[in-house]
Amino acid sequence: MPRTRKGATRRQNKHRLRRRTKGYFGARGKLYRVAKQSRMKADQYAYRDRRTKKRDFRRLWITRISAACRQRDISYSRFVGGLKKSGIQLDRKSLADLALNDPKAFDAVIEEARAALGG
Repeated sequence: MPRTRKGATRRQNKHRLRRRTKGYFGARGKLYRVAKQSRMKADQYAYRDRRTKKRDFRRLWITRISAACRQRDISYSRFVGGLKKSGIQLDRKSLADLALNDPKAFDAVIEEARAALGG
């Protein structure tokens, strides 16, 4: 069996990496070794930040709901407690959207929560 060498495969791998690092600053997009390290680090950041993004959005939604609740003289924690007691199963994303885009519907939800709390 003849000896095989890595010529075509290596060239394809390098080409694939250079395509993925196109647009990186300086040597990070040009030199193979530096580009490889940059791409590895970029992949680590991407993996980490896909999870961080979920946390950040949840924090944003809670902040928006809390601000809308404060305008209507109820705290966020009492509001969420009232939702649980009344059996309303809206998630924070949809509640934040209601608070921002449909204040009348959000007022109705708050009244339901208040009624469940008994006040």
